[in-house]
Amino acid sequence: MGLAAFLKSRLVPADLDAQVDKIKKPIGSLGYDPWGYNNEVIKYGFGITRQIYEKYFRVQASGVENIPAEGPVLIIANHSGQLPLDGLLIGYAIATRKEKPRIPRAMIERFFPTVPWLGNLLNEVGAVLGDPVNCAKMLENDEAVIVFPEGVRGSGKLYRDRYQLKRFGNGFMHLAMKYNAPIIPVGVVGCEETIPAIANIKPLANALGVPYVPVALPIIFPAKVHLNFGKPMYFDGTDIPEKQVTDRVEAVKAEISRLIDKGLSERKRLF
Repeated sequence: MGLAAFLKSRLVPADLDAQVDKIKKPIGSLGYDPWGYNNEVIKYGFGITRQIYEKYFRVQASGVENIPAEGPVLIIANHSGQLPLDGLLIGYAIATRKEKPRIPRAMIERFFPTVPWLGNLLNEVGAVLGDPVNCAKMLENDEAVIVFPEGVRGSGKLYRDRYQLKRFGNGFMHLAMKYNAPIIPVGVVGCEETIPAIANIKPLANALGVPYVPVALPIIFPAKVHLNFGKPMYFDGTDIPEKQVTDRVEAVKAEISRLIDKGLSERKRLF
Protein backbone atom coordinates (compact mmCIF):
# COMPACT_ATOMS: atom_id res chain seq x y z
CA MET A 1 0.00 0.00 0.00
CA GLY A 2 1.41 3.40 -1.00
CA LEU A 3 1.62 6.37 1.36
CA ALA A 4 -1.37 8.15 -0.23
CA ALA A 5 -3.52 5.03 0.02
CA PHE A 6 -2.43 4.48 3.64
CA LEU A 7 -3.27 8.06 4.65
CA LYS A 8 -6.61 7.86 2.89
CA SER A 9 -7.49 4.63 4.67
CA ARG A 10 -6.72 6.32 8.00
CA LEU A 11 -8.30 9.72 7.38
CA VAL A 12 -11.22 9.05 5.01
CA PRO A 13 -13.84 6.50 6.15
CA ALA A 14 -15.18 4.31 3.35
CA ASP A 15 -18.72 5.65 3.71
CA LEU A 16 -17.50 9.24 3.43
CA ASP A 17 -15.39 8.36 0.39
CA ALA A 18 -18.46 6.89 -1.30
CA GLN A 19 -20.62 9.84 -0.24
CA VAL A 20 -18.35 12.39 -1.93
CA ASP A 21 -18.00 10.24 -5.07
CA LYS A 22 -21.75 10.09 -5.62
CA ILE A 23 -22.07 13.90 -5.56
CA LYS A 24 -21.55 15.03 -9.13
CA LYS A 25 -19.21 17.98 -9.60
CA PRO A 26 -18.06 19.57 -12.90
CA ILE A 27 -14.37 18.72 -12.57
CA GLY A 28 -11.77 18.23 -15.31
CA SER A 29 -9.57 15.25 -16.09
CA LEU A 30 -7.02 16.30 -13.43
CA GLY A 31 -9.72 16.38 -10.76
CA TYR A 32 -10.04 20.18 -10.47
CA ASP A 33 -12.71 22.66 -11.50
CA PRO A 34 -11.91 26.22 -12.74
CA TRP A 35 -11.95 27.58 -9.16
CA GLY A 36 -9.56 24.96 -7.77
CA TYR A 37 -12.06 22.56 -6.16
CA ASN A 38 -10.66 19.02 -5.89
CA ASN A 39 -12.71 15.92 -5.10
CA GLU A 40 -9.90 14.03 -3.38
CA VAL A 41 -8.77 16.94 -1.21
CA ILE A 42 -12.29 17.54 0.07
CA LYS A 43 -12.46 13.89 1.17
CA TYR A 44 -9.51 14.49 3.50
CA GLY A 45 -11.06 17.75 4.63
CA PHE A 46 -14.37 16.09 5.42
CA GLY A 47 -12.59 13.19 7.13
CA ILE A 48 -11.06 15.64 9.59
CA THR A 49 -14.22 17.73 9.77
CA ARG A 50 -16.30 14.69 10.75
CA GLN A 51 -14.41 14.42 14.05
CA ILE A 52 -14.76 18.15 14.68
CA TYR A 53 -18.43 18.14 13.70
CA GLU A 54 -19.51 15.06 15.65
CA LYS A 55 -17.12 14.91 18.60
CA TYR A 56 -15.86 18.43 19.31
CA PHE A 57 -18.77 20.74 18.48
CA ARG A 58 -21.44 17.99 18.61
CA VAL A 59 -23.43 19.78 15.92
CA GLN A 60 -27.20 19.52 15.91
CA ALA A 61 -28.52 20.35 12.43
CA SER A 62 -32.23 20.82 11.77
CA GLY A 63 -33.96 21.46 8.46
CA VAL A 64 -30.98 20.57 6.25
CA GLU A 65 -33.46 18.79 3.96
CA ASN A 66 -34.75 22.26 3.02
CA ILE A 67 -31.76 22.72 0.67
CA PRO A 68 -33.05 22.01 -2.87
CA ALA A 69 -31.53 18.89 -4.41
CA GLU A 70 -30.44 20.71 -7.56
CA GLY A 71 -30.28 24.09 -9.23
CA PRO A 72 -28.88 27.40 -7.99
CA VAL A 73 -29.48 28.21 -4.33
CA LEU A 74 -28.14 30.80 -1.90
CA ILE A 75 -27.57 29.67 1.68
CA ILE A 76 -27.58 32.84 3.79
CA ALA A 77 -26.34 32.67 7.40
CA ASN A 78 -25.17 34.78 10.29
CA HIS A 79 -21.38 35.01 10.62
CA SER A 80 -19.44 34.54 13.84
CA GLY A 81 -16.48 33.11 15.67
CA GLN A 82 -13.33 34.85 14.27
CA LEU A 83 -12.55 31.79 12.09
CA PRO A 84 -14.79 30.44 9.26
CA LEU A 85 -15.93 27.45 11.31
CA ASP A 86 -19.57 28.26 10.60
CA GLY A 87 -19.12 27.83 6.85
CA LEU A 88 -17.22 24.57 7.36
CA LEU A 89 -19.95 23.09 9.56
CA ILE A 90 -22.79 24.23 7.28
CA GLY A 91 -21.02 22.75 4.26
CA TYR A 92 -20.41 19.43 5.99
CA ALA A 93 -24.05 19.19 7.12
CA ILE A 94 -25.27 19.62 3.55
CA ALA A 95 -22.69 17.30 2.00
CA THR A 96 -23.39 14.45 4.41
CA ARG A 97 -27.18 14.54 4.53
CA LYS A 98 -28.69 11.16 3.67
CA GLU A 99 -31.00 12.27 0.87
CA LYS A 100 -29.53 14.00 -2.18
CA PRO A 101 -26.41 15.55 -0.62
CA ARG A 102 -24.68 18.52 -2.20
CA ILE A 103 -21.23 20.06 -1.79
CA PRO A 104 -21.85 23.81 -1.48
CA ARG A 105 -19.41 26.55 -2.38
CA ALA A 106 -18.60 29.11 0.34
CA MET A 107 -17.86 32.76 -0.36
CA ILE A 108 -14.85 33.77 1.79
CA GLU A 109 -13.38 37.11 2.87
CA ARG A 110 -10.77 38.65 0.60
CA PHE A 111 -7.87 38.35 3.03
CA PHE A 112 -7.99 34.53 3.27
CA PRO A 113 -6.62 33.90 -0.25
CA THR A 114 -3.67 36.18 0.56
CA VAL A 115 -2.46 33.84 3.32
CA PRO A 116 0.22 31.50 1.94
CA TRP A 117 -0.96 27.90 1.57
CA LEU A 118 -4.32 28.59 3.21
CA GLY A 119 -5.83 30.24 0.14
CA ASN A 120 -5.11 27.27 -2.12
CA LEU A 121 -6.39 24.81 0.47
CA LEU A 122 -9.66 26.71 0.85
CA ASN A 123 -10.11 26.72 -2.93
CA GLU A 124 -9.53 22.96 -3.06
CA VAL A 125 -12.30 22.32 -0.54
CA GLY A 126 -14.79 24.50 -2.40
CA ALA A 127 -14.30 28.02 -1.06
CA VAL A 128 -14.30 30.92 -3.53
CA LEU A 129 -13.30 34.56 -3.13
CA GLY A 130 -16.40 36.41 -1.98
CA ASP A 131 -16.86 38.50 -5.10
CA PRO A 132 -20.24 39.14 -6.82
CA VAL A 133 -18.81 37.97 -10.15
CA ASN A 134 -17.66 34.66 -8.63
CA CYS A 135 -21.00 34.18 -6.90
CA ALA A 136 -22.85 34.87 -10.16
CA LYS A 137 -20.75 32.31 -12.00
CA MET A 138 -21.43 29.74 -9.27
CA LEU A 139 -25.17 30.30 -9.59
CA GLU A 140 -24.96 30.10 -13.39
CA ASN A 141 -23.31 26.73 -12.80
CA ASP A 142 -26.28 25.57 -10.67
CA GLU A 143 -24.21 25.54 -7.47
CA ALA A 144 -25.39 25.85 -3.87
CA VAL A 145 -23.54 28.88 -2.50
CA ILE A 146 -22.98 29.81 1.16
CA VAL A 147 -22.94 33.58 1.73
CA PHE A 148 -22.46 35.55 4.94
CA PRO A 149 -23.88 39.03 4.17
CA GLU A 150 -22.40 40.48 7.38
CA GLY A 151 -18.89 39.74 6.07
CA VAL A 152 -16.08 40.70 8.45
CA ARG A 153 -18.58 42.78 10.41
CA GLY A 154 -19.99 39.47 11.60
CA SER A 155 -16.93 37.26 11.92
CA GLY A 156 -14.99 39.91 13.82
CA LYS A 157 -17.72 40.93 16.25
CA LEU A 158 -16.91 41.01 19.96
CA TYR A 159 -18.38 38.63 22.50
CA ARG A 160 -20.56 41.36 23.99
CA ASP A 161 -22.23 41.69 20.58
CA ARG A 162 -22.86 37.97 20.10
CA TYR A 163 -25.97 37.04 18.12
CA GLN A 164 -26.63 40.67 17.24
CA LEU A 165 -26.84 40.72 13.46
CA LYS A 166 -24.78 43.39 11.74
CA ARG A 167 -25.77 45.18 8.54
CA PHE A 168 -26.53 42.98 5.54
CA GLY A 169 -25.51 44.11 2.07
CA ASN A 170 -28.03 43.89 -0.78
CA GLY A 171 -25.76 42.08 -3.23
CA PHE A 172 -26.99 38.57 -2.48
CA MET A 173 -30.60 39.59 -3.03
CA HIS A 174 -29.84 41.04 -6.47
CA LEU A 175 -28.17 37.74 -7.41
CA ALA A 176 -31.08 35.67 -6.05
CA MET A 177 -33.51 37.73 -8.12
CA LYS A 178 -31.40 37.62 -11.28
CA TYR A 179 -30.74 33.88 -11.22
CA ASN A 180 -34.09 32.81 -9.75
CA ALA A 181 -32.23 31.21 -6.85
CA PRO A 182 -34.17 30.38 -3.68
CA ILE A 183 -32.67 31.62 -0.43
CA ILE A 184 -32.24 29.24 2.49
CA PRO A 185 -31.80 31.22 5.73
CA VAL A 186 -29.61 29.61 8.40
CA GLY A 187 -29.32 30.48 12.07
CA VAL A 188 -25.96 29.47 13.57
CA VAL A 189 -25.72 29.21 17.35
CA GLY A 190 -22.55 28.17 19.18
CA CYS A 191 -19.77 29.55 16.99
CA GLU A 192 -19.90 32.85 18.90
CA GLU A 193 -18.56 30.97 21.93
CA THR A 194 -15.74 29.10 20.14
CA ILE A 195 -13.30 32.04 20.13
CA PRO A 196 -14.82 34.81 22.25
CA ALA A 197 -13.04 38.12 21.63
CA ILE A 198 -13.15 41.00 24.10
CA ALA A 199 -11.47 43.63 21.91
CA ASN A 200 -10.10 44.31 18.44
CA ILE A 201 -6.64 45.88 18.03
CA LYS A 202 -7.45 48.10 15.06
CA PRO A 203 -4.01 49.80 14.65
CA LEU A 204 -2.31 46.41 14.49
CA ALA A 205 -4.96 45.10 12.07
CA ASN A 206 -4.37 48.11 9.80
CA ALA A 207 -0.59 47.61 9.96
CA LEU A 208 -0.93 43.94 9.05
CA GLY A 209 -3.51 44.57 6.35
CA VAL A 210 -6.12 42.29 7.94
CA PRO A 211 -9.74 43.10 8.89
CA TYR A 212 -9.25 42.61 12.63
CA VAL A 213 -6.85 41.36 15.30
CA PRO A 214 -8.99 40.03 18.15
CA VAL A 215 -7.96 39.96 21.78
CA ALA A 216 -8.90 36.39 22.66
CA LEU A 217 -7.45 33.28 24.21
CA PRO A 218 -5.58 31.13 21.66
CA ILE A 219 -8.10 28.36 22.18
CA ILE A 220 -11.08 27.12 20.19
CA PHE A 221 -13.62 26.21 22.85
CA PRO A 222 -15.81 23.11 22.27
CA ALA A 223 -19.12 24.95 22.27
CA LYS A 224 -22.12 22.90 21.16
CA VAL A 225 -23.30 24.19 17.80
CA HIS A 226 -26.89 24.35 16.56
CA LEU A 227 -27.60 24.85 12.83
CA ASN A 228 -31.19 25.66 11.94
CA PHE A 229 -31.97 25.71 8.20
CA GLY A 230 -35.16 27.56 7.31
CA LYS A 231 -37.63 26.99 4.51
CA PRO A 232 -36.76 28.30 1.02
CA MET A 233 -37.57 31.96 0.45
CA TYR A 234 -38.40 32.94 -3.14
CA PHE A 235 -38.10 36.41 -4.64
CA ASP A 236 -39.07 37.17 -8.23
CA GLY A 237 -36.79 39.04 -10.57
CA THR A 238 -39.11 41.97 -11.16
CA ASP A 239 -37.30 45.29 -11.59
CA ILE A 240 -38.05 47.10 -8.32
CA PRO A 241 -36.63 50.16 -6.51
CA GLU A 242 -33.59 49.57 -4.29
CA LYS A 243 -35.70 50.35 -1.23
CA GLN A 244 -37.85 47.30 -1.97
CA VAL A 245 -34.71 45.20 -2.48
CA THR A 246 -33.59 46.34 0.98
CA ASP A 247 -37.00 45.36 2.38
CA ARG A 248 -36.50 41.86 0.97
CA VAL A 249 -33.05 41.69 2.56
CA GLU A 250 -34.55 42.72 5.88
CA ALA A 251 -37.12 39.91 5.56
CA VAL A 252 -34.29 37.37 5.17
CA LYS A 253 -32.43 38.96 8.07
CA ALA A 254 -35.54 38.73 10.26
CA GLU A 255 -35.92 35.03 9.45
CA ILE A 256 -32.28 34.37 10.33
CA SER A 257 -32.81 36.22 13.60
CA ARG A 258 -35.81 33.98 14.30
CA LEU A 259 -33.72 30.87 13.59
CA ILE A 260 -30.97 32.15 15.91
CA ASP A 261 -33.56 32.60 18.66
CA LYS A 262 -34.75 29.06 17.97
CA GLY A 263 -31.21 27.73 18.39
CA LEU A 264 -30.69 29.70 21.59
CA SER A 265 -33.94 28.32 23.01
CA GLU A 266 -32.87 24.78 22.11
CA ARG A 267 -29.47 25.13 23.71
CA LYS A 268 -29.32 23.60 27.17
CA ARG A 269 -25.68 24.46 27.89
CA LEU A 270 -22.74 26.23 26.23
CA PHE A 271 -20.41 23.22 26.19
